[in-house]
Amino acid sequence: MGRRGIAAVMGILLVAMGSAPANAQSAAALKVDSVVRSIDVDASAQPLGTASAAATAETAQTAVATAVRTVASTFGQKSFATEAAWLYRGGWPLQALVDKFATTEQLDEQMSCLATAVYFEARGESVDGQLAVARVVMNRASSGKYPPSWCATVKQPWQFSFVRNGQFPHIDTQTAAWARAEAVAKLAANNIVPSLSNDVLWYHADYVAPAWGPRLVRVSKIGAHIFYRA
Repeated sequence: MGRRGIAAVMGILLVAMGSAPANAQSAAALKVDSVVRSIDVDASAQPLGTASAAATAETAQTAVATAVRTVASTFGQKSFATEAAWLYRGGWPLQALVDKFATTEQLDEQMSCLATAVYFEARGESVDGQLAVARVVMNRASSGKYPPSWCATVKQPWQFSFVRNGQFPHIDTQTAAWARAEAVAKLAANNIVPSLSNDVLWYHADYVAPAWGPRLVRVSKIGAHIFYRA
């Protein structure tokens, strides 16, 4: 096949996988074996030219087969953020993204704290409301006005009513509600879907009227929560 043939095959593969944002799904289903078989050497065929030429052709085709598998494997290992961003740009709404990435995998400590806040504060809300709660936690941690990590922000005394003495209640991590909270937290942490602006640091349920409410600027109401900035 030679170097030009290898380059041509690889070019086709890369163009196919990079031609549209939604190709995250189509490339994941790439039939690598069929591609490799299509360039395999036919052992029953008589070689043309010298034996060394035939050996060179076989070596070239082996290189292409290896390259195909490598590219497909690399694409399949794309990060969550990359895949989610492609899907969002391709038209997937937030609900569809949450459904796709709703798993009960083990999260790191900070991400788990963010998901815990989403779970206890907004698991009965729409995914937009859950994302907004996650955004407030993240905004607080980066504002300089609150503790600088998500866990410390959520566990700060007198801030989130579900926290007791710095401890979280038990969570059944095998439930669909927890899986959705995990997905929302990951989408929020990776800034996949736009939500509240960075200066929104407060919210409360619409059935309460805290004394600090009138001193702040109301931004929006999402589900049962009203969100504010200074």
